[in-house]
Amino acid sequence: MTITYLGHSCFKVESRGYVVVLDPYEEGSVPGYGPVREEADAVLCSHGHRDHGAVGCVALRQGEVSPFAVETIHTWHDDRQGALRGPDTIHILDDGQCRVAHLGDLGCELTPEQKEKLKGLTALLIPVGGYYTIDAAQASALANELSPAVVIPMHYRGEGFGYDVIGPLEDFAALRSDGREYGSVLELTPEMEKQTAMLRPRNM
Repeated sequence: MTITYLGHSCFKVESRGYVVVLDPYEEGSVPGYGPVREEADAVLCSHGHRDHGAVGCVALRQGEVSPFAVETIHTWHDDRQGALRGPDTIHILDDGQCRVAHLGDLGCELTPEQKEKLKGLTALLIPVGGYYTIDAAQASALANELSPAVVIPMHYRGEGFGYDVIGPLEDFAALRSDGREYGSVLELTPEMEKQTAMLRPRNM
């Protein structure tokens, strides 16, 4: 399974020639990021906000058979059961070899039952910027509890991109002793060494 970080919370996940784009953002909705221009077999969105639900930015193709079993967990975009920002959906993709969870704009504490469903992950794609989501400290604590093989931070501010009100990647990286820097693409295998993978947003 290959993961490509496009930027913000948008990823492209590919297995056996089948491509899924997660949380594409609308052009101009996230400061500093170039547009999402992808072709894929499926698009999955955690919620309908412009910076996560721009399905029309992805050209859908047909004919490929999906290797993915997809499971969803319904959560909230805030800590008031959606009263501030509405619902959030976690997507879990499993191709039989690797299992990846994208937490979307998670803004609340997960229940014990929800955490149990997120055990045994190859990779956890987790927001770390705070304000609209859980912050760096909350994300690091949750990652430690879920204990995936690979932790991949998303939804943060960098130099020249992202929302001013959310925290930088450095806040999260400072809490992780196993951080490694990569380009925009990471190849996942079932034998991945435990690590925090800092991917470079391709569209910045």
